[in-house]
Order: sequence, then structure tokens, then C-alpha cells
Amino acid sequence: MKFRILTILCIAALLTSCGEYNKALKSTDYNYKFDFAKRAFEQKKYTQASTLLESVYTVFKGTDKAEESLYLLGLSYYENKDYVNAGSYFKQYYTQYPKGQYAELARFYSGYGYYLDSPDPQLDQSETVKAIEELQAFLDYFPKSDKVSIAQNAIFELQDKLVLKELENAKLYYNLGTYMGDNYESCVITAKNAIKDYPYSKYKEQLEFLILKARYSEANLSVDEKKEDRFRTVIDEYYSFINDYPDSKDRKEADNIFKIASKHVSDK
Repeated sequence: MKFRILTILCIAALLTSCGEYNKALKSTDYNYKFDFAKRAFEQKKYTQASTLLESVYTVFKGTDKAEESLYLLGLSYYENKDYVNAGSYFKQYYTQYPKGQYAELARFYSGYGYYLDSPDPQLDQSETVKAIEELQAFLDYFPKSDKVSIAQNAIFELQDKLVLKELENAKLYYNLGTYMGDNYESCVITAKNAIKDYPYSKYKEQLEFLILKARYSEANLSVDEKKEDRFRTVIDEYYSFINDYPDSKDRKEADNIFKIASKHVSDK
């Protein structure tokens, strides 16, 4: 009996809530809509909040509710995990109100939303690049914010995602070898560009070792007149690698490459 009563009360409360929302949705009183949207947001009804705010934020332009309604609209989409729409409204906010009350948070959540929405490394990384740009802009504008460390860590993670994509591309070139061209050279170029763009990446060691292996494979397959010069390049890459990573898990393989390369190089 108690369970039945509780169920009836819950249904009644739900119907009342839906009725009130529909009333607010149809209302022409924008202040009432705004107040209802704020209550809906506080109750974590973010879809209701964003729907109502969509219909009021433009009306409030030039009023004391303009900033809050636009920022709250972006935040409603953010909390609902719709980071694309959130980013659009946050950008609109900090563009219109660069020194506004919520400018710091709008810039942060804009970038962090794109960070949360960033795809896996094998997919298109345009959103990842956008996230880095937004978060870097946040750091430039608010270097003393209490969210600086969060933004910095997110940027490092996003950059590593970009580097990982380049590492996978470099590996693909390496595995293709001489198929339809000198893919070893493409491997080296891709890896070196990744290191140049992101010198502090956690994938730098893997990139450097892949460069060494690609140079070695390229030298092995060279015609006789080019072999010595190319093995000298292998030796140069070896010293560069072991100087940076003397205790690398790949040290044994690197040493073996060096021994073989040394046999092809004269003492002069």
C-alpha cells in the first residue's frame, strides 16, 4: 500500500513538473522563462534549461540579464555533454563580453568541453586542435586562474594524442618499406616533424628509435656507392638516441644496429 501511494505521488509530481515546464515554454513572459530555466538548471534538468534559455537570451541583449542568460545557456549544454553547442555559446559570450563576469569560466569550459569531446587518435583530430587553441587562449588571458594546471594538463594530453597519431603514421610508413617508393624517408620526416612540434611528448623516445630503425633499413637497402654515407647517418642517429635514452628498453636492439652499421664504415 505504501509503495502504491509513493508511486502515485511520484507520478503526480512528474506530471506537475512537466505541466509547469510546458507552461513556461508557452509563456510570453521572458523573465518567468528565465527564472524557470535557472531553477531547471539547479535541478540538473539541463535540456529544459537550454531550451528555455534559447528563447530568451537574445531578448535580454542590453539588459542586466544578458550576460548571465548567455553564459547559463552555454553551461546548460556543457552539463548535458553537448560540447559543440556549449563551445559555440561560450565563444559567443567571451566575444561579446571579453571582460564579463563569466569570461574566465566561459573560456575555460569552451576549451575543456572540446577536450572532453576529443576523438580517438585514429580519427580526424580537428576537434583536438580546436581544444588546444581554446585552452591555450584561456591560459593567455587568465594566467593566474585556479584552473591553469587543469588546462595545462589537458593540453599536454591533447598534444600527446596528436603525436600518437603521427607516431602511428610513421610506423605505417616504416612497415610499407620500399613499397611504391622510399617510405623509410617518409617515416623519418613524419617522426622528426612530430618531435620538432612536440619536443616534450611522452612518445619522443619511440619516435627517435623509429627514426634509427628507418635509417638502418634504408642504409641496408642502399646501392653500394651510397651505403657508407647512409650507415654513417645510422651511427649519428644511434648516438643521438642513446644520449637521450641510455637506459631505453630498446637499447639492446639499438646497440646491435650500431655494431652492424660500424662494419660498413671505414675508419677514415
